[in-house]
Amino acid sequence: MEDFSHNLRLLSSYYRSIAEVCRQLKLNRPQFNRYLAGKARPSANTMRRICDFFGVEEHEILLPNDQFRRLIQVRPVAVNSTAVADAEMLETGYLQRLQGFNSEDVDRYLGYYFEYYLSMACPGQILRTLVCIERKDNGVYYQRSERLRETPDSPMCHGKYFGLVNFLSDRIFLSDYESLTGNEMTQTILFPSFKNRITRLSGLRIGVSGSGERMPCCARVVYEYLGAEVNFRKAFAMCGLFDLNSSEIDPVLRDAVINRMGTRDWHFRAAHL
Repeated sequence: MEDFSHNLRLLSSYYRSIAEVCRQLKLNRPQFNRYLAGKARPSANTMRRICDFFGVEEHEILLPNDQFRRLIQVRPVAVNSTAVADAEMLETGYLQRLQGFNSEDVDRYLGYYFEYYLSMACPGQILRTLVCIERKDNGVYYQRSERLRETPDSPMCHGKYFGLVNFLSDRIFLSDYESLTGNEMTQTILFPSFKNRITRLSGLRIGVSGSGERMPCCARVVYEYLGAEVNFRKAFAMCGLFDLNSSEIDPVLRDAVINRMGTRDWHFRAAHL
């Protein structure tokens, strides 16, 4: 039991606290403390739950502590990446907690937008996507829908991104992931609107190119407000790639997404509209 208690303490140290382990395992804290102190042995059912949670076998958690420590050192990911831990992070992740700091003005930005920026996968062309920002439960979330055909002969490609919106102080932060392939995340920071009516929001977007190169890139971005409700099919059909001189792109908007640096700039900066 002494080796078991030492091994259990080692496994628990991979988490933020004993309380977190007990909460995820749904075990009574005083009872778990007795296991940690070597004063009690779990029942067969509880031992199975503990082993499944930490990703070890029962015979392994009963090994001498020195041998068990060497075993864990060569596979730390198996200990710290259980499905239960992942679910807990999704439920109470750090970005999620920031929802509680959202500005009261965040609701005025709910609705649909066209997003414009110079495509990272197709240099020299402007990509227009459709963004929906909405409130669900106590949080503000968004979905970004993307469609493009890189060449006239290539098939139409679609992308769907889901993310969180955080309006912190005087900036709007959007963080998302690509849901269809799960191989990309993006971060966008926008200036809020200081006008009574929201028309366009500008800022910066960072991500990776969708080409095989997957080059990390940063681009100026503009969000064009469409309204609280739109015909999704019609709006989405208007998305895609456009030449810089396309008549479908407002010249003011086109100039706003051109990526230029001033001669005195040390960093690539967002541009006010």
